Amino acid sequence: MCRMKISEVAEKSGLSIDTIRFYEKSGICPAIARGTDGVRRFSPENLEWLILLGSLRETGMPTAQMKHFASLYQVGDRTVSARKSMLVAHAQELERHHRRLDECQALLARKIAKYDEILGEDT
Repeated sequence: MCRMKISEVAEKSGLSIDTIRFYEKSGICPAIARGTDGVRRFSPENLEWLILLGSLRETGMPTAQMKHFASLYQVGDRTVSARKSMLVAHAQELERHHRRLDECQALLARKIAKYDEILGEDT
């Protein structure tokens, strides 16, 4: 199995090394193996988990909710339904947020067009 160093995982996941360490220390990330030298050795599964955490954070999921999700994951497969429900609720919130952003973008476009009209500029 291919094991990666933290710098490789940071590059592939888009997370900073500090963020990865924070996720590990706070228990948001499942345990990461260490070599005999004490250096973290990340598995492909660790990388996938960190990419998921990055996406959840990027889309506004609070750290406390991420911790809850991680704690459910650690319990095992009997929590799959609860984890799915969390992700579905988060996806629904993202959809609502996306619609609000679309409305804001449309309003800005109308306002810019109005200013272009006033200024006699073509868009």
